[in-house]
Amino acid sequence: MAQVPELKSKTGPVVLTIPGLERLPWLAHGFSTRLAGFSQVYGGRSLNLGFTHDDTREAVERNRAAFLGAIGARGWPMVTARQVHSDIVLRVEGPPAVPLTGDALVTHARGLVLAVKTADCVPILLVDAKKKAVAAIHAGWRGMVKRIVEKTVGVLRREYGSQPGTLHAAIGPGIAACCYAVGDEVREAFDSQFAYAAQLFHEVMAHHEVRERYPLLFLTARAPGHHPLGRKLHLDMAMAAQRQLLDAGVPHKQIFATGKCTSCHNDLLFSHRREKGITGRQVGAIGIRP
Repeated sequence: MAQVPELKSKTGPVVLTIPGLERLPWLAHGFSTRLAGFSQVYGGRSLNLGFTHDDTREAVERNRAAFLGAIGARGWPMVTARQVHSDIVLRVEGPPAVPLTGDALVTHARGLVLAVKTADCVPILLVDAKKKAVAAIHAGWRGMVKRIVEKTVGVLRREYGSQPGTLHAAIGPGIAACCYAVGDEVREAFDSQFAYAAQLFHEVMAHHEVRERYPLLFLTARAPGHHPLGRKLHLDMAMAAQRQLLDAGVPHKQIFATGKCTSCHNDLLFSHRREKGITGRQVGAIGIRP
């Protein structure tokens, strides 16, 4: 599934693109990073593409214009929605007259960019290479449980006649299993929906730096002499996205992934969890050239 993404930058923003999608000359796509923008927050010169509390609207609008130029969509309208961790999939035919609310966007309109904002959640881009229809999906764990990825494939089929076998999918940067500790309620939610849920989780030993450096401080009278650190449950969101794509009929060879963890690569990407909520937003964006 994984494919080495291309980091592209001439004089502007640094963008991740998928070589498998670059072969489609009529397609514009990219996953933004935090580098080479106009925002003075989140480390300075950051490419924040979300209208956040800390940033100015002017800076975000300049960032968005620069990002669109970097993916070859200069001047195109960028359509986003207020994301609510739902399974709502919206058909877009042009710049909306009123704000949209939902977590996936689909279109076959030309000269329009669909974009989803993330800072740990997983952005997923879908392309129908035959019908020339595209989709952008925002998937947190709640959206995954509601099967938003599968449902978006279904909406492409209903609205544009897309067949899953002709779809290409790109799973963008999100928090990876190495860094995404979750509670038992998350596992229970997945268990209630997916027969393969156990494959999406693994347990790791909790890390306690002080305990590991000074073990004698934690000696007890009980055998074997130490309190157990306990285990943490970690969720693999990229695998969850891949399983939904496969179950929807998208061929494995047509599923690509950046393999970038937002928390591990915090110098390149925004991470809500790593930065304790004070961070910007990157986007996964896709559009059809006029």
